[in-house]
Amino acid sequence: MSELVMQLRRHTNPAVLTASGCIVALLIAGSFYSANFLSPNYLLQQLQVASFLGIIATGAMIVILLGHIDLSVPWVVTLGGMMATAAAGWWGDLGAALAIPFGVACGALVGLINGIGTAYLRVPSMIFTLGMNAVVQGLVVVHTGGFAPQDRATEAMHDLATERTFFGLPNALLLWAVLSAAMIFLLTRTTLGRKIYAIGNREKAAYLSGINTRAVTLICFVISGAMSALAGVLLAGYATKAYQAMGDAYLLPAIAAVVLGGTNILGGKGTYAGTIVGTILITLLSSILSVMQIEEMGRQIIYGAVIIVMLLTYGRGAKTQG
Repeated sequence: MSELVMQLRRHTNPAVLTASGCIVALLIAGSFYSANFLSPNYLLQQLQVASFLGIIATGAMIVILLGHIDLSVPWVVTLGGMMATAAAGWWGDLGAALAIPFGVACGALVGLINGIGTAYLRVPSMIFTLGMNAVVQGLVVVHTGGFAPQDRATEAMHDLATERTFFGLPNALLLWAVLSAAMIFLLTRTTLGRKIYAIGNREKAAYLSGINTRAVTLICFVISGAMSALAGVLLAGYATKAYQAMGDAYLLPAIAAVVLGGTNILGGKGTYAGTIVGTILITLLSSILSVMQIEEMGRQIIYGAVIIVMLLTYGRGAKTQG
């Protein structure tokens, strides 16, 4: 019995347990504000909203596992939504069919540039991706002329973001579930996943062991850009149109969700299950803050404080593969 307890302790992430406990506490606290807080319909609605953040956090996590960070998220999200809606306006019926993949491809292209700058030009990811965020912002402003675009989301974008086609579950939630399963498989069952953890633990050692660290880093940044753009496509479908700075509110929550889930900000340690828990926690926290009428500025302060506390609590240990 004692051996079983020791094994459970060894394989249990304290950060995930803490985040799970906070989720339960938030659900209980929310029930005092509203009797509908624990209703199945409200919980499904929260999971639908969490899906947008969860998809962004998927890309954020895979880059953080490398020991890097992607700060181009805000305007890559906006770019994905803008380009998807613009495609329908440019190319009519063909554009409507290509809108979603076109928006995602634009985000993947930005991720490719981020990967080249970080992996091959050896520019620190924080600096390069922050610069790319500014570049993408400028390109989007040029595209729209500084005004809200007139193009609207396609029917497919709207259905994917808002409808409940299967078993009464939101389509966005099902999409996040599929991406989550794919990411868990990638990190735990593939050679690429093992390489990601190895690079995050010690890039020089991974390189000397024969891993093409530059190619792996490039792939991870492409995934991050594609995930951010996909979230932008969904947000545009949810709001029926894209708008300026639609991704600005998602950078800190995405990083907070990853860190809350126990992923080491220095790389090399973390599980995607933890990111799922962290995403749900951040979404419920945001819902509670909305009920309490806390403004966006206050929420960002809270998210930043959460990241700092989690770094101080779990982020100072030695990096080990998880």
